[in-house]
Amino acid sequence: MTISTPPPARSGSFPSMRYEPQFQAGAKSDDFDLTSCLRLIRRRTPVIVALTTLLLAPAISVIWGLKPSYHAESRLIIHRPLATTLGAEDPVRNDPLDLTSETERLLSRSAAERVIRELRLEERPEFNPTLRKTSLVGKARETFRDLFDNEGTSLPIRNNLEPVIPAYYKALRVWRDGQGGVIEIGFDSSDPELAAAVPNRLLSIYLEERKVSIRGRLDAAEGWIQQRIAEQQVRAKAARDAADSYQKTMSATSNDDTQGDQIKSLMELSDRQIKIEQSRAELTATISTLEAADDASLALQNISIPDSIGAMVRDLRAQQQDLDHLLETYGNNAEAVVDLRAKILKSRTDLGLAVDRYLQSMRAKLTALDREGGAVRSALAAAYEQRSRSALAQTELARLQRSAEREQTALDELEAQRRTLAGQAMLPGAEVEVLSPAAVPLAPQGRGRLFYLIGALLGSISIAVTAAFVVEMLDKTVRSFDQLTGMARILPAGFIPRLRRTDRKNQSILLGHVQGGMFEEAMRTIVISLKQSNGGKLPSSILVTSAHSGEGKSLVARSLAIELAASGSSVLLVDGDLQRGNLDSIFKSGLKHGLNEFLRGQAGIQEVIHHHPSGIDFIPAGALSLRRRAGLAAVADIIEMARARGQIVIFDSAPVLASTDTRHLAAFAEQTLVIVKWGKTSRRAVELGLQHLKNSRNSEIPIAINNVNPKKHAQYNFTDSELFSKSLMKYYVLKT
Repeated sequence: MTISTPPPARSGSFPSMRYEPQFQAGAKSDDFDLTSCLRLIRRRTPVIVALTTLLLAPAISVIWGLKPSYHAESRLIIHRPLATTLGAEDPVRNDPLDLTSETERLLSRSAAERVIRELRLEERPEFNPTLRKTSLVGKARETFRDLFDNEGTSLPIRNNLEPVIPAYYKALRVWRDGQGGVIEIGFDSSDPELAAAVPNRLLSIYLEERKVSIRGRLDAAEGWIQQRIAEQQVRAKAARDAADSYQKTMSATSNDDTQGDQIKSLMELSDRQIKIEQSRAELTATISTLEAADDASLALQNISIPDSIGAMVRDLRAQQQDLDHLLETYGNNAEAVVDLRAKILKSRTDLGLAVDRYLQSMRAKLTALDREGGAVRSALAAAYEQRSRSALAQTELARLQRSAEREQTALDELEAQRRTLAGQAMLPGAEVEVLSPAAVPLAPQGRGRLFYLIGALLGSISIAVTAAFVVEMLDKTVRSFDQLTGMARILPAGFIPRLRRTDRKNQSILLGHVQGGMFEEAMRTIVISLKQSNGGKLPSSILVTSAHSGEGKSLVARSLAIELAASGSSVLLVDGDLQRGNLDSIFKSGLKHGLNEFLRGQAGIQEVIHHHPSGIDFIPAGALSLRRRAGLAAVADIIEMARARGQIVIFDSAPVLASTDTRHLAAFAEQTLVIVKWGKTSRRAVELGLQHLKNSRNSEIPIAINNVNPKKHAQYNFTDSELFSKSLMKYYVLKT
């Protein structure tokens, strides 16, 4: 931080206090408002201007090369010829035209080539890129393309129209106007007369090609249908000949009388078969009844029998009745009863013999009926077979006649189609009704160069501002202590302004000859911060480190030593970077040994100390090629020796993320000062560095932000940006 009051005496001490910087209570650095946007644009103005210029330069060259473009269009309606709607026998021809197909015909390759040749578009640089002069941008693009496409070979150009075709289609536009049937043909060109000539010429070419296309299609269809007619004539004649030949064959073998006799014979045989079946059924039933009955007299009651057998049945019944009357009067042993029973027995015997003879006669009759039925069935089967053959012959004849009729019908249809094609060949394929022909435009279309120039300028500025915002969002470097809020165990030690380039080159400034100004004030602020964090007195040993190299820790260590020496304190500056230490190049001690040799026991402590005329004692790093085998325990001897002499030891150590020696040195030092480079060190690096130093004995670690640009820092929306600038301005006012 900086202070807004004159600094106290350099050799004084401060009482123990808790250091609380005022800017930590302000707003957070990630608050976003309109002021933040304006500050961002102001501090990124050089980048925005450079990027805008870079983007605007090619746009200006392109806009300046734009030529005025004229647009002409023709409106028309395409429909079928009126004569095609008069014939109702061809419903397909009455359908409306497919306007999508007609639009594609207007865009056909053949029509494009004819328009290009007839209007000589290939002779105009506007449409022929081979006639244009290649610009620097075009040459660079071709060179860049050749670098990545050196293996590809271009296809051979068939004619000189190939490069003109894409430009022609790019300038031509054919579209339908809404859902209606109106088609618009538009063309863009830098020549107004050419813009009007192309749609009109394209329309005439379309009508010619449409007529030629229809004529070719009709000729092909007519040739095809003639071939079909010839083939159909052959098939129709063959079908008629087959039907006539079969009909003649049937006429020689059968006629109407023969068919009548066949039907009569079938009817007679069927009737006779029915009668035989009935007679046979009656005989079978009678035989079954007589064979199954025990008493023939009872069985003969329900069937038809001869009269002789009937008389015998009646006599037997009369004798049985007489026997019943006698038994009512006499007993069973009476003579009349015995005689009558003998007669009845004789009558039964005679009846049984008569019935047997009757059964034999019926069986013989049944056998005769079976033979007659078999003969009738054979004759009936033969009659049916003959009748089936006659029916099949009639069916085949009908089939042949129908086939002949079908072939003739197909032939008639093909003849009708041929006549229809002959009529269609006399009509045009389509009729065009031009609603408005393309006229020569009087003024170019589109906007002027000024409009595009303003648009390019606004677009370039937008892209540049967006890029500035993206860069700002991706910037994770530390520029304020507000960004370190929330990290544990840190203590803001102050800002260190950037030295001028001449001051950084002149190393004598760092040895106290002409050092002063803002930089010296910042060093005094760090000294005060170290006293406040150490209970009001300077620590006996201070370790100065950073997260990465190149963040100015060595500069701060030397300047801090100069400031303490100027305030009357005895200082021992130790180059603690055992691998890359270069402080000896500033002090030019000329010592052959340094800290490396002392830690290895190759030199004593007095042999490695250099007494500089400025009052600063200095210990160089020594031979950088040496590798320590022992630990850093000997560092404690240096601190004890310095404490005994009343000296403050300042260690310029290696970056904490690059060397483990810094972690060991932090364990010996009483206070550790971490240097963060403004706009370079990331917050993540600071966090990792603090994690590596967490084992040190210091409860809080002061942090100083180095290489601060006051003007740029004031453009940020941090709570300490205005404080830093105002403090410096107030210091200069007080000093003058």
